[in-house]
Amino acid sequence: MIDIDLLRNKPEIIREALSKRGESLDLDQVIKLDQERRSMIVEADDLRNKRNKGSKELSVLKDKPQQLIDSMRSLGQDIKKLEDAIKDINNKINKIMLKIPNIPQDKVPLGIDDSENVILRQYGDILEPSFSIKPHWEIGEELGIIDFKRAVKISGTRFFVLKGQGAMLQRALISWMLDLHIKEHGYEEIYVPNIVNTETAIGSGQLPKFSNNMYFDEEDDFWLIPTAEVPLTSMHKNEILKEEDLPINYVAHSLCFRREKVAAGRDSRGIKRVHQFDKIEMYKLVQQENSDFELDLLLKHATEVCLRLGIPYRVIEICTGDLGFGSSRSYDIEMWAPGSEEWLEVSSCSNCTDFQSRRSSIKYRSARKKTSDFVHTLNGSGLALPRVMIAILENYQKEDGSIEIPEVLKPYTGFNQIS
Repeated sequence: MIDIDLLRNKPEIIREALSKRGESLDLDQVIKLDQERRSMIVEADDLRNKRNKGSKELSVLKDKPQQLIDSMRSLGQDIKKLEDAIKDINNKINKIMLKIPNIPQDKVPLGIDDSENVILRQYGDILEPSFSIKPHWEIGEELGIIDFKRAVKISGTRFFVLKGQGAMLQRALISWMLDLHIKEHGYEEIYVPNIVNTETAIGSGQLPKFSNNMYFDEEDDFWLIPTAEVPLTSMHKNEILKEEDLPINYVAHSLCFRREKVAAGRDSRGIKRVHQFDKIEMYKLVQQENSDFELDLLLKHATEVCLRLGIPYRVIEICTGDLGFGSSRSYDIEMWAPGSEEWLEVSSCSNCTDFQSRRSSIKYRSARKKTSDFVHTLNGSGLALPRVMIAILENYQKEDGSIEIPEVLKPYTGFNQIS
């Protein structure tokens, strides 16, 4: 959520930010409602002062004048009406404020959509194979490690079953990535619920914007998470942290659930776009002045996974028109999949500045300051499965149809190849 003082005093900044994102909202309505609210608050305070003054007068009088008693009762009714009206306006303002995205940083490249994202760098050569590399859905079924037919029987389309060495490979990836981030990058592992309430989903910025892309149980007010970022944001909801405890670095493995619709075609094949998948998520709570540095560090930690796996990857800076709802600046990391012949997004690293911390009321206070500030939050996949699985099955594929296991994973799998 953006700072309402910014909207009051410099609405042109918000309008420019919306324009850069290719979005439009009726900000004049919010400004007008805010002015009405502040006027009502002043009026309600004046009535309370009158009521307090009248109550003191009544308290010292032996004979209570009926006119004064009636006046106090009338004041109480007027105050209640104003309080109800203020509450109603608060709800209207909040409803609109929750729809306003974060403000892109000035350094974010301008653009309308993903076609104008900027490729910053690429690592690893895209070599022409001496044989025809099979896409993961084909080689996975041939090796008996991915079962689509049984997944359809269990749940329907866009689900998958990993079997034998396929399931073991994914488990090895999860364990290795967690160990890397914990032991070498200094993150604390967190186990989070995969189900959250509405307040938590709002706090992270998922609601109301992405309600149609989430699975919801109305009876219990439960949402299945699309990423561990959602529950991790609420870890310190309504807290004031000590500055000396920052930065806080969390890493979590979770299931992720997404309803996203995909038209029949190449994107719907295999395990690239599915309704349920595993992901390692890195999450940071930092001082405001350090969030740019921490974003670079987050990106470094995510790309380290790609480097050690030895798979070609590239880093892309996201333009304003493709920027995530809660992000002020983002980088995507994509791995090359030679069998599918495409780049696959395996991570998105974002600086959300104070957007999530305002929604979730997460602040920090230093010993040298009496006032508290909102923390800046950052998140990044480290990395997302099963697309890393796709990259391994297609980059480490041999001519005989076997899959070599990346060197860093061999201690975790207990085998050197899948055949």
